[in-house]
Amino acid sequence: MSETKLEKTSKRGEDKKIQPKLPVAIQGYEGSFHQVAARSFYGKNVQILPCATFPEVIKQASDKKTTMGGIMAIENSIAGSILPNYNLLQKSDLFVAGEVYLQIDQHLMVNPGVKLTDIKEVHSHPMALQQCLGFLNPKGWKLIETEDTALSAKHVHLRKSKHVAAIAGKLAAELFGLDIIAPKIHDVKNNYTRFLILQQSPSEVEGANKASINFHTDHAKGRLSEVLTLIAKEGINLSKLQSFPIAGSQFKYGFHADLEFEAIGQYKKLIGKLEKKTAFLRVLGVYKKGKFNK
Repeated sequence: MSETKLEKTSKRGEDKKIQPKLPVAIQGYEGSFHQVAARSFYGKNVQILPCATFPEVIKQASDKKTTMGGIMAIENSIAGSILPNYNLLQKSDLFVAGEVYLQIDQHLMVNPGVKLTDIKEVHSHPMALQQCLGFLNPKGWKLIETEDTALSAKHVHLRKSKHVAAIAGKLAAELFGLDIIAPKIHDVKNNYTRFLILQQSPSEVEGANKASINFHTDHAKGRLSEVLTLIAKEGINLSKLQSFPIAGSQFKYGFHADLEFEAIGQYKKLIGKLEKKTAFLRVLGVYKKGKFNK
């Protein structure tokens, strides 16, 4: 059954940010890229509830007593879709209220006064280390894998060592008083991550021009093609189509789709037609398309 009745909320202006009364659950720790994404959407003063894992983010974001929702990375311009997170979203009762595209810049940071020649070890998340091997390998430093980039920066700050550096984002350096001794050391400079803003209730933002849906077809021959053709005929851009195996089925698949449109009426007309073409349809959220933030 389709969930198409959405509550309306006031328009979120470009400069005026929504200020949640409760914290927002994020993956990672203070100073993480998830916190940067939270600040981009809600404003600098947003409170965060750090979570070690994405399943914990979903759990905390679903608890109305402790949070007003959460923020979760969903795909990266280099690594692609984060498939476990699509599955987590699909199985949750949360709704998408927005998105943030954030450029991921990795910086080498040290305690004040430390020079490159002092460094013997570099600590960071394995993915961050991997992204910076072009810079790191010639140095001959010992690379230490940790659970989080921002937490690595915090540990460098707490240890006060002149021989240990961390790789993390700019916010981590600011929060922990570290000096960025080598900025933007990642190998691929144009690296963006897309974050979803998750809330506990459905909402339709004024000026919405994007929607995320889940659907299954009856798996008859050509049925998926009919759905995709219908989307195209309505003049709506299918910006994302991700397939998932349906648990317990014999290699049958459901789909996550992101739809971009010019007018809300155009989208609602499509949803009405999709209800007749699909065996299951769930609207995850109707929101404003995110801008690319540097």
